[in-house]
Amino acid sequence: MKTVFRVLVFFLGITGLGTSASFAQSGWFAQGNHLWAVATLDPSTVVTVGAAGTILRTTDGGTTWTRQPSGTSTTLRGLSFVDANTGTAVGDFGTILRTTDGGTTWTLQSSGTSNSLNGVSFVDAETWTAVGTFGTILSTTDGGATWTLQSSGTSNSLNGVSFLDAGTGTAVGASGTILYTTDGGATWTLQSSGTTSTLIGVAFLSANSGCAVGAGGTILCTADGGGTWTIEPSTTTEELPGVRFAADGTGWAVGGIGTILRTADSGATWTRQSSGTSTNLSGVSFVDANTGWAVGGTILHTTDGGATWRDQGFGGVAASFVDANTGWVVSGNTILHTADGGASWTRVSFPAVTDCGCPFPNQPSFSGVSFADANTGAVVGKCLSWAAHHCVNIGVLLHTSDGGNTWGYSLGAQTTNFIRAVSFTDTQNAIVVGDGRMDLQPFFWGNTLRTANGGASWPIMRVLYRMNYSVVLNGVSYADANTATAVGYDSDPVSGGGLIINTTDGGATWTRQSSGTAAALFGVSFVDANTGTVVGAGGLVLRTTDGGANWTSQSSGTRENLSGVSFVDANTGWVVGSVGTILHTTTGGE
Repeated sequence: MKTVFRVLVFFLGITGLGTSASFAQSGWFAQGNHLWAVATLDPSTVVTVGAAGTILRTTDGGTTWTRQPSGTSTTLRGLSFVDANTGTAVGDFGTILRTTDGGTTWTLQSSGTSNSLNGVSFVDAETWTAVGTFGTILSTTDGGATWTLQSSGTSNSLNGVSFLDAGTGTAVGASGTILYTTDGGATWTLQSSGTTSTLIGVAFLSANSGCAVGAGGTILCTADGGGTWTIEPSTTTEELPGVRFAADGTGWAVGGIGTILRTADSGATWTRQSSGTSTNLSGVSFVDANTGWAVGGTILHTTDGGATWRDQGFGGVAASFVDANTGWVVSGNTILHTADGGASWTRVSFPAVTDCGCPFPNQPSFSGVSFADANTGAVVGKCLSWAAHHCVNIGVLLHTSDGGNTWGYSLGAQTTNFIRAVSFTDTQNAIVVGDGRMDLQPFFWGNTLRTANGGASWPIMRVLYRMNYSVVLNGVSYADANTATAVGYDSDPVSGGGLIINTTDGGATWTRQSSGTAAALFGVSFVDANTGTVVGAGGLVLRTTDGGANWTSQSSGTRENLSGVSFVDANTGWVVGSVGTILHTTTGGE
């Protein structure tokens, strides 16, 4: 049995697998972290902050990211750097952190408030302003040694702030609030925004030109330093939390379900860019007109002004660890490898799959990964291919025997529409699961592919062939060379629900087990032939100690969909799911 799990939404928390603190309490404990803000210090150095005190830093343009100790577990929501060394991060409960070494180390400062702080802006290394809930505005002129509360004249939450010089600044917030100062914040004047939508982010290109963004796709821009604001068409109704400008008037706004908008005329018009992700984005930062990053439930990077965005690996859907240090993560068309327990990640290259060619050459979208040891493993997924003059989904299976340095493509996987998960028990034996359907007639089935020769061949077997009602296999876990369990969902309104099937003859035959739930099941992890955990929709966690003859529900403490589970022994495991949910147990979930 090897450690394998699937993640549906994002995988930032995988960095905790190698460094997370031990937990003495029983049950499941959350470890999730969404990213809220990002700052580019130069084309290679980027810092981003988020939930649970997360601070990530790269010095190689995002090829590898290192988690920095923040000294706090509160959510960090705002970040700003005055130069390559000096920066400030702000967050919940009045948290303020300062760095003077480019984000490597951070010092907690006393803010004098317990209100959450959402945004921060600088004038110089000594002069900063932070804004937050209940109209909170704090200012410092000594680098944060002391912070002074300013009168905002509003009780509305303030979400973003931008200063152009020591006197001129703008803050935005709930109910269309826009505040303006010309005396460094000694007095703030309420301006007419023309909207009641919540404003979240604000950025200025020059003393006159700037834009604010917020709920419902709202974009307001000014050409007279904030004297008047004009509502601009944004082409989206998604919430837009982040906005930034480059020096040439080019700007970007980011938001819900992977929304990225670009302007080339200082905000007068906006066009949508393809982000390649459906996860929420919260922050964006550009070092010049071409090079930038967007963060949220993942980290995206562009070097061509946003014409193309590349996922830098923290938006994962599946992972496999062979020991505490060595693991792989897949997401979209990305394969990542770590040799230090997730402290840093390296992108793994793989050859083009020639069968992925509809309507033009495309890369596969990976959904599963498993390694038997540090050398032998496979990644699985799907892509679009030509068949009978139209595009169809085909399964993709790539196999490696040298730790991912080279990959081979298995043609046999094409016989299935979707491949969703893979599990190795040793270097010779592995099972792949997925599902298929017939387009012209409503027939559905589950698929299993098994290799007993280290991946040289993968014979396919159909299970649960069904008319009218879909069958989906989402996850699989090998306990030993003969025993495996797969989970998914059967849409039959009478006999369907959470699907668990088990084999004790290496996949030659499969037997359905009673899950006791109607919820869809997404992930499974067995540590031996008897002890296993299954996770699914609505925070569902099921546990068995008798090989699946009986399944017992556990309290996860969340109602988010749980999509992946990984146990390294009978007691120690992790569960991951939507909106960055990461749960950890050292007591088998009890």
